[in-house]
This record gives sequence, structure tokens and C-alpha cells, in this order.
Amino acid sequence: MSIHANAYQLEITVQPGHLDHLQHVNNVVYVQFLQEAAFRHWTSRVSPQMHEEVLWIVRRHEIDYLASAYLHDELVITTWTGEHTAVTWDRFYEITRKKDGKTIVTAKSVWVLLDRKTFKPRRIDAAILSVLQ
Repeated sequence: MSIHANAYQLEITVQPGHLDHLQHVNNVVYVQFLQEAAFRHWTSRVSPQMHEEVLWIVRRHEIDYLASAYLHDELVITTWTGEHTAVTWDRFYEITRKKDGKTIVTAKSVWVLLDRKTFKPRRIDAAILSVLQ
């Protein structure tokens, strides 16, 4: 997986609430980590006005679970954008364990841009392109 130069990183320390009955991070929690990283990436780059005009929803997630993470592991979630269409944008992720650099998860999501007032798909225009490319 090739990480884009404009990637965003979020660090998370695994907490007891992240664990499942096997005492490793639950698969559903990884999806929450991905969504949090995507949201923070977006909000770190847009103006409050743009944030009030549009929002993103997930159409699809593809996740490869490559290793396990455990209590108190420090994880680095890296996310970046890829190809886009008129209303969708591919987003990539890589979750690594900080202490040994082990890749825990790789993922790809397809996000749809919506108008925040109508909740209908909105065309990805030049202003949106300038934020995520």
C-alpha cells in the first residue's frame, strides 16, 4: 500500500473497552478507529463553513486484519485519499503498532459526499478537491 504525502495520522492507545472476549481489539472497534481518523483528517483541513455545508457517509469498507492489538498497545492510524468520482472518494488506511511497526490492519473505504441540508449526494467540486488531494 502506497501512503500519500498528505496522509493524516492519529495515535490511539488500546483501552479495556476496545477489547473483546479474546482480549484483543474487537473488529468493530477497528471500524470506529478508521471512521475517527477519517473524520479528524477532514475536519483538520476544512473551514467551519465547508464543514457546515457537506458531510461524508461510508458506502463500503474493505478491511484486512493482519495481526492483533492488545491492551495498552499504542496504535498509529494513517489515512489518505485516493481516486474519486463525481460524488465518491476512496480512502485508505493503515493501522500499525507503534512499538514494533507491525501492520495490524489495512483498509479501504468508499465515502459519499452529501449536502448537509438535503442529505442528497453532492458533486465533488474544486473546493473539495483542494482539501483532500
